[in-house]
Amino acid sequence: MNIFVLLKRTFDTEEKITIAGGKINEDGAEFIINPYDEYAVEEAIQVRDAHGGEVTVISVGGEESEKQLRTALAMGADKAVLINIEEEIEASDQNTTAKIIAQYLKDQEVDLIIAGNVAIDGGSGQVGPRVAELLEIPYVTTITKLDIQGTNATVVRDVEGDSEVIETSLPLLVTAQQGLNEPRYPSLPGIMKAKKKPLEELELEDLDLEEDDVEAKTKTIEIYLPPKKEAGKVLAGDLNDQVKELVSLLHTEAKVV
Repeated sequence: MNIFVLLKRTFDTEEKITIAGGKINEDGAEFIINPYDEYAVEEAIQVRDAHGGEVTVISVGGEESEKQLRTALAMGADKAVLINIEEEIEASDQNTTAKIIAQYLKDQEVDLIIAGNVAIDGGSGQVGPRVAELLEIPYVTTITKLDIQGTNATVVRDVEGDSEVIETSLPLLVTAQQGLNEPRYPSLPGIMKAKKKPLEELELEDLDLEEDDVEAKTKTIEIYLPPKKEAGKVLAGDLNDQVKELVSLLHTEAKVV
């Protein structure tokens, strides 16, 4: 079984974001595998171990993404592909990423593609479904369970506090939701093996693509941090006085009554 995982490099969830010159300041920042993509990597490894085959991890970005790809290899993936667009594309979006990945995958023998449900930096959840549409294969998002029998798959997906069971066939793209599994940590032997596993680096011309082919469909107008929250007020006095003061504050400051 040929399994592909879509992986993105994102800020560490503990990282304090700062803005400099209208852009997110990356100097000295820590980056990790997008947490939802870790579920995708883990699920791919489990499917491969159960059914045989190979797990290939794909990332679109700059050379810095190699670290996160090596981490996925250390977790147990077999191969990695970095499609380097750092010096070729000034502005990219989900359309850009999806078209590049789909162009690579259309020449591969694909049985299963697993992506994270969303990326924690953008949160749009578009890349996976866009890739499936371009490849003209079925897709199921926010999955919490995946069972494959032959060329058929039964998927449980999260639907706002409830679950939905879907039966479909391979090839298939799914996006991983929290609860699908518990991602493993790379072991020391895994880290050592990852250094010898193949990591292929491609550019747009290797995929017969030009910048105009993957032009961004959206434009970022402004990036800013949310306003700082003001400290809350503690009301004093007996209950009647507190209620009167609360009503007054809701009327004069919050302006909600």
